[in-house]
Parts: sequence; structure tokens; C-alpha cells
Amino acid sequence: MIKRQLLNEMLQSAKEYPVVTLIGPRQAGKTTLVKMAFPDYDYCNLENPEIRALALTDPNALFSRFSGKCIFDEIQRVPELLSYIQVKVDEDDMHGNGKGRFILTGSHQLQLHQSISQSLAGRTAILRLLPLSIRELMQAGVKIDKFEIMYRGFLPRIYKDNMNPTRVYRNYCETYIERDVRQLINLKDLTTFTKFIKLLAGRVGQIVNLSSMANDTGVSSNTLKSWLGVLEASFIIFKLEPYYENFGKRVIKSPKIYFTDIGLLIYLLGIENPSQIERDPLYGSIFENLVITEALKARYNRGKAHNLYYYRTSKGNELDLIYKRGRELVPVEIKSSMTFHQGFTKGITFFHNLSKESARGFVIYSGELAYESESYNLINYVDTDLIFKRGGESC
Repeated sequence: MIKRQLLNEMLQSAKEYPVVTLIGPRQAGKTTLVKMAFPDYDYCNLENPEIRALALTDPNALFSRFSGKCIFDEIQRVPELLSYIQVKVDEDDMHGNGKGRFILTGSHQLQLHQSISQSLAGRTAILRLLPLSIRELMQAGVKIDKFEIMYRGFLPRIYKDNMNPTRVYRNYCETYIERDVRQLINLKDLTTFTKFIKLLAGRVGQIVNLSSMANDTGVSSNTLKSWLGVLEASFIIFKLEPYYENFGKRVIKSPKIYFTDIGLLIYLLGIENPSQIERDPLYGSIFENLVITEALKARYNRGKAHNLYYYRTSKGNELDLIYKRGRELVPVEIKSSMTFHQGFTKGITFFHNLSKESARGFVIYSGELAYESESYNLINYVDTDLIFKRGGESC
């Protein structure tokens, strides 16, 4: 079993809060993690129709059945339970105990945030778990081959059961994405939605242009905006927002789109084996997606907000990634090449001249050479999490 980096943060949160809420995409390993972290807790799976019916019709009977410390899996299926959980933890607090009383998991962050803000504000730690990271795979002894891990993706079950990635992601689309989307929006034509998500894959790493996609799909921009919201809330995609504070009006202010699991992106692009990836015209964007999501995982696995942005002006000056570290801005360039050349640092140099808050940057690439210069560090993509370390400690 692959140890998840979020484990320590989860255990610490349970010592400080009466409720710990773990959210993330389906099949990311949430249930496995909470069962590993809290083996003595009761387990209530709200995907089970009988248990869900009991929770909806007689929640007091449900809490009589699960009266001790308990894991409630897929809590977004019965958000009404959160009010009862609030009462339970407040009663425990009156008696001076109750830390770590309930562990909740969920696969849709928008629904949970709305419900939690009403019922559990101040009572729960919220943690996010994405699929496996490169660091987790390395620590488990998995050999890292760039094109192989892009093709396989990062769903834990692929590594646990040595499954065929194309088959897994086809089923993932048909069972989880399509089912969740149908639950969240009034979707009449699944074919059009499928076309839309494949269009997103073909524009990975690009600035969102809803008008262009509306022309390609025949669906209104407002509807596509709603669909994007659902995909983001379900952790299928990640919107990287631009950083434009104090940089004037000529900075691009629309987000870029990335997929939270690169294996799903590879499947949607129609790539069927690792050897096709390097030859794909979108290879540079695929590699960028890999690095961006590794950065995202590194922050979430520390229990922190991601603080990640990109920068681009209307004149074409840009940075692939900015990490906001307190008042400092860490500029990052991402290059798929295995050979470094000085042109990779152009964006970092521009940003250093632009911003007084700019710190020493990073160039992340596919090569093996690593070194530090006065203005940037050159690192391999497997070490993406180093951009969050300062003086040897996590930031």
C-alpha cells in the first residue's frame, strides 16, 4: 500500500478539530486513507442506498447505529447530516472532549463548502486529496519513467492492481464523470458534454475562451461556464488563475485549464500508449500539466492553500507558474526539453525586473542537470515540490 503524504496532516488535524473533512476526486484514495488513518472508527458509506435512505428518513436512528467515532464516506450525498453532526460535536465540546469525533469524505467541493459554511464553520479542518504524486510513487519504490507515468496517470488502483490505464479511464469517464455530471446539472445531451470535455483536453494549458468553445460545441457560453464550474467542483479540472495584483491593466485576467489527473487528459486526447506522448503536438502542454498538478498536490498534501498563479501580458510576456510565498513571488518556468539553454530563463528575468517582490526562481525541465544560480534553480520535474522549500523547511 502506498503511503499518502497527507496522512500526518490528517492525524494532526484530528487532534485539533472535532471534524476532519477530506475532499477530492473520485478514486483518489480518500476512503483508503481515512480507514488507514483511523482503523478503530465506525464506517458509514453513504453511497449505500439502504444507509442513505436511513440517513434521509431517520437520521437519529443512523446516529444510534453509529454512536461512537465515525467515518462518513461521501457526505455530499446526504448534506442534511451536517446539522446533526454540528449538534453532536457541540455537545461533546460542552463536556471538554470530542476532538476527531467525525471524519467526513466528499467528492464535490462546492456542495460541501456551502453546507459546511452553514453547519460546521470553525468545527472542521478541510483537507484535499488528489491522486498519487510522483513523490509518493518514488517513496513506494515505483520506477519513474516520464512517459509511462503520464500514460498510467495517478489513480491508486492502477498501481495497486496493475490495471490497463486506457480501460480504467474509459470506465472512469463513463461511471464517475458522467454520473456526477448528471446529478449536478440538467444534462440532456451527453454527447455534447463529451465533446466539450475533449475540447478542454485539446486546449490544456491555454487561456479559457468560452466564446470560441461555444462556437465549436453549439452550446451557449453561459452553459459552458456552468459546466466548467461543475468539472472544477468535482476535481476533474483545475483553473490556474492569473496573478495581476499591482501589474496594471494589460495583464491577462482569464484562467488557464489543467486536468487534475494527467492520465485522464492522456485518455481524452486519444493517446493509447506511452510512445505516442512525445510525438503528440500537445506534448509541451501535457508536460506543463504534469508539473502544475504536482505543484498542486505538494501544497494540498501539506494541508495548505495552493497559492499558485500564472502571469501573462497582452504583449506576450509570461510565466508558466508563480508561487505566492507570503509577500514574495516565486517565478517558475516549465520546459519539456531534456536539454537546458539560457532562453528558458527569459520569463524569470522579465519578472525579476518587473516586481520588487520577486524571489529567486525555478526552471523545471526533463533533464538530469541540477544547479543553483544567483537568480534561479534548475531542477528536474520529479523535484517539483522543491519550489515550496525555503532553507530546507516546508513553506
